[in-house]
Amino acid sequence: MKVLVCGKGGSGKSTITALLAKSMAKRSYNVLVVDSDESNFGLHRQLGVGMPEDFMNYLGGKKALVEKMMQAFQKGENVSVFENKWQIADIPEAYTVENGNIKMMVVGKIHDLGEGCACPMGALAKNLLKCMDTTSEDMILVDTEAGIEHFGRGVEEGCDLILMVLDPSYESIRLSEKIRGLAEKAGKSLYFILNRADEIGVQFMMETVNKTHVLASVPSDVEVFRAGFAGDELNVELPEIESIAEFLVSGAHH
Repeated sequence: MKVLVCGKGGSGKSTITALLAKSMAKRSYNVLVVDSDESNFGLHRQLGVGMPEDFMNYLGGKKALVEKMMQAFQKGENVSVFENKWQIADIPEAYTVENGNIKMMVVGKIHDLGEGCACPMGALAKNLLKCMDTTSEDMILVDTEAGIEHFGRGVEEGCDLILMVLDPSYESIRLSEKIRGLAEKAGKSLYFILNRADEIGVQFMMETVNKTHVLASVPSDVEVFRAGFAGDELNVELPEIESIAEFLVSGAHH
């Protein structure tokens, strides 16, 4: 199963992704975490691993991919990066880091001033996810950049379902409406995770989203906050995350 995790900036996408990865790994899944957020540099620490080399370099770097994109655009063709289907084990070791049965890879990051837009990274993420094959023992979790640009790039095309992380804010609720419409157009199932909301916040949020598609409300947790603030590995088990993992397990068999 391939799951795309999205939401507004600061909603807790990376934290939820890391916690879910740990929970799925505990259930003996082969977990691949794909970091497709070109501006976030903290997910690897939450997973307890180092920062892997950008997968973009496997294809010769950003400049080479831009040239390939331009050639395809001029011919009126779609960008095609991979000729064959890949399994998780096929990803070159140089571009992954591991912690137990969790692997993490980074599509690409913005490293330098004036290096240009992140469009090639979106194209690579889209192509990578479409070419990845999973078994019933595999779980791919994709941590996206904030907002909806990944929908414009078509990153969700290669995923089986979408999880949106909402925090108790006006921006998050408005974004959920937009993402609901985009998910419907893409033909993808969308589920919500309410994050860091108190009882009143949950009540307000439940009134504005489809409550039948809310998987859990994850409360603020001191240990999660402390680890995130310090850049430490997340070794916290939350019952709400476990219930989301159980939902994914049930979906992974259908």
